[in-house]
Amino acid sequence: MILLLWLAGLAAAAQFAKIAVPFELFRRQYAGVGPHIGWVLTFISAIGAIAGMSAGVVVNRFGCKPVLVLALLLGGSLSVWQAEMPVFSTMLFSRLLEGVSHLAIVVAAPTLIAEISPDRFRNFALALWSTFFGVAFALVSWLGTPFVAAHGLDALFVLHGGAMVALGLCLAMVLPSAPRLSESEATGLKSFAHKHIAAYRSPRIAAPGLGWLCYTLTFVSLLALLPALLPQDVRAMVAGLMPFVSILVSLVFVPFLLTRLTGVSVVIVGFALAIAVIAGVFLGGPVPVLSVALFAVLGLVQGASFVSIPELNTTLADRAMANGAMAQMGNIGNLLGTPILLFILARADLQGVLLSVAVFYLAGVLLHIWMRARRMVETGFSDAG
Repeated sequence: MILLLWLAGLAAAAQFAKIAVPFELFRRQYAGVGPHIGWVLTFISAIGAIAGMSAGVVVNRFGCKPVLVLALLLGGSLSVWQAEMPVFSTMLFSRLLEGVSHLAIVVAAPTLIAEISPDRFRNFALALWSTFFGVAFALVSWLGTPFVAAHGLDALFVLHGGAMVALGLCLAMVLPSAPRLSESEATGLKSFAHKHIAAYRSPRIAAPGLGWLCYTLTFVSLLALLPALLPQDVRAMVAGLMPFVSILVSLVFVPFLLTRLTGVSVVIVGFALAIAVIAGVFLGGPVPVLSVALFAVLGLVQGASFVSIPELNTTLADRAMANGAMAQMGNIGNLLGTPILLFILARADLQGVLLSVAVFYLAGVLLHIWMRARRMVETGFSDAG
């Protein structure tokens, strides 16, 4: 079941990748819309940026299983319909609806993984989940690109949609029934605003998401911007290595470190090492090598951030809210990260961009230290985070 839930994550990430990877083909398909074509990629993030925490509320109210299954069926149906390549305004509206599907999957699936995983396997299972975005982009790049060349862009959408529907039907059959909420919990969930405020005031629910914001402000944007700033002869190699080493570290080193450190501690170590790698650039180190090293240590942040959710939150309801906060902060980071770094790059050089990135990572360290101090004040002693 854990593998199926991870595959659901790949399908959700492919909602981005199916457009981001063959983006030039979309430019030709909608040649008349000019620079507005970028919205067809980013519009799916709008729902998550606005309503990420609300997804946690919905998951708590209706249960992980029905929300996840319906999200997969909705996403699959939309992808098959999008294969018709409707007029641009209609395509944009469909991407907005697709954002609902994406958000529900990335909140419900990791909540279920943390719930059904045996204790000894949970850290690896969540580290595996953390790779879903990078793996999906790699698969669409390696397999989807020749598939589109042979069968067309519409065929990629049909394949993606069919896979989502198949996963939805499969999970409907194999997942256990969702736990029922108590009457008091169900009544309290009627107030979305109250739940948002309570969640972000909680140093247990909010901490993983706030750290995740500092990570997502840079991860996708650096993948897009760094290769173009490197020497031409190593650009392609470094661009391919950066996401690969991040996935490798998440799967291999994070579970090992978690036998000795808490998830939050590993996140702090990852941010601190990233700052150290960036300092190496200012000391004259080779930028291509340090670019790969940066993404390697960011794999610690990637894998351990999801692990910190069940470490800090013991109930299914709190874990769903924490995953909702992660989704919301992640979408905000993805929306703002590239424009912010492009703005800085237009006014500074590579070192100016990297200095700004280091500031984001320092903020991640300080936020986690602050949240940990608040948890210690609340409990009177150090906790799992």
